[in-house]
Amino acid sequence: MFCDTYCKSAFQYDKRKKDEKTYFKIDRQLKVNRKILKKYNRQGKTVIRKSTLVEEGFNPNFFTHFWKNNRGKMYLFCYEYGFLSIMEKNVNKYLLVQWQDYMKWPKS
Repeated sequence: MFCDTYCKSAFQYDKRKKDEKTYFKIDRQLKVNRKILKKYNRQGKTVIRKSTLVEEGFNPNFFTHFWKNNRGKMYLFCYEYGFLSIMEKNVNKYLLVQWQDYMKWPKS
């Protein structure tokens, strides 16, 4: 597959370098998201315009895990800070929450 060990080594180096860049990009965005959610959710639960968070660099496509409540609503989390997309008076908003003890993983 490779012409010699140098070609194989160079290929593996380039591959690892690309993977690390992707990892660090994702990690950086998760930390940015957490910082923004923490900034606006000082009381444990609040509602804020989606545009306010996005303007500060929040990207809802990056999250660490999710939790589904009894009503089927899916909360996305960046570590211990979560958000739920809602529509209020024809304005896109997020309901911000903090992880609680009752938010357990479903039993299998």
